[in-house]
Amino acid sequence: MSFRKILKREFEVAFSKEAQPIGFRIVKYLVLISLVYVLWGSQWLWIILGAIFGLGLVLHFWYRHKTKGWTESYGLWKHERERQMKL
Repeated sequence: MSFRKILKREFEVAFSKEAQPIGFRIVKYLVLISLVYVLWGSQWLWIILGAIFGLGLVLHFWYRHKTKGWTESYGLWKHERERQMKL
């Protein structure tokens, strides 16, 4: 598979509306915005944001490995449902 196809698939999964429930996304962004608001001007802001970003990347690639490149179901990722929604 070409790098372009892999990158396209990663973005499709990362920004899929079906990958995360709407409630989870709302809470996620509210927590992130609140964290930035509370830590604005603090030396810890970039350290904490970097740690969150790093953990998110590790989780993304771990899940990608477990689903064999988003081609098999695992945990909350339901491959067959995602394929049907694309058709």
